[in-house]
Amino acid sequence: MDLQLRDQRVLVTGSTKGIGKETARAFLKEGARVVISGRRPDTVDRVVEELAPLGEVTGMAADLSTTEGADDLVRRVDEAGELDVLVNNAGFFEVKEFEEVTDEEWLSYFQANVMSAVRLSRHYLPRMLERNSGRILHIASEAGIKPLPQMIPYSVTKTALITLARGMAERTKGTRVTVNSILPGPTWTEGVESFIKQSAEAEGKDLDAFTADYFREMEPTSLIQRFATVEEVADTILFLSSPKTSAINGATQRVEGGIIRSI
Repeated sequence: MDLQLRDQRVLVTGSTKGIGKETARAFLKEGARVVISGRRPDTVDRVVEELAPLGEVTGMAADLSTTEGADDLVRRVDEAGELDVLVNNAGFFEVKEFEEVTDEEWLSYFQANVMSAVRLSRHYLPRMLERNSGRILHIASEAGIKPLPQMIPYSVTKTALITLARGMAERTKGTRVTVNSILPGPTWTEGVESFIKQSAEAEGKDLDAFTADYFREMEPTSLIQRFATVEEVADTILFLSSPKTSAINGATQRVEGGIIRSI
């Protein structure tokens, strides 16, 4: 299936590792022109060098948890032309007891996970509406619908992204601009791989046995009983970014293996 993404200009935030990096790679394979972004210039440069053989990729370091960082990024992106697809993937999580999370940490979550998407979307949505073309995707999480007790601030911010996407989609009525959210579940990223391997070693189990036990005990409602791959999530993001999927708008697309037990 030709997704018609060739020469589309795409910005993927938080794209120096994990889902974001694989999404950038997938867009490049489809012939898109991709801007990757992360906080550290050295990491951004390294990923640009890695992905360069696949197509036209540029890197722009920015701290999107600040207004100044977001403004600087959009200025540099705009200097090279209009943006066709915005993938708001930047964000972070931490495992921490609810009562131990301070006010400052709560605000940090909102600045990085929610306001980063708000700042970029506030800039690009009006431009897309003006030319009647464009895609915005917010990478939320199954935790936005099934909150995780060990990651409550993260879960709350992901719920906010789902609402943000739907509210923005209402602004697109009657146009060919779409705004959707994506709900990945447990996904086999570099960080998850490191954590799982360390945990398996600590319990004296091989990786396959530990993973099976993890899903049986921690994610019993998962229908696939395994981690999703970054490729599976990236492919979903690309599908919703395609000019051919204009009828999918204001949607919350699950890629969580059936963990959310509802229709």
